[in-house]
Amino acid sequence: MQSAKAVEALSALAQEHRLALFRLLVQAGKPGMAAGAIANSLGVPNSSLSFHLAQLREAGLIKQERQHRSLIYRANYPAMNGLIDYLMENCCAMECSPQASAEGVAR
Repeated sequence: MQSAKAVEALSALAQEHRLALFRLLVQAGKPGMAAGAIANSLGVPNSSLSFHLAQLREAGLIKQERQHRSLIYRANYPAMNGLIDYLMENCCAMECSPQASAEGVAR
């Protein structure tokens, strides 16, 4: 992942409702959730939800699919994993690696 894309993804997640929305979709798994179910779960008005969904979609963190008359939203797991890999690779100075964590516990 390039740094500009990582900044875009992190910016999209740097808001309370969007972070909660993304977590909800990650937990929903492959089936995803309809917009109405998301609104009910989060207690967010539909107009606000549309804005937050658009922000996460533009950042590439979620995907949208039309099923009949409903829009289904899913977490984009490859994008999420790419962001995590970017952070682990470029920001942790190897302190986050499983081996470094095990060494830290052994000290």
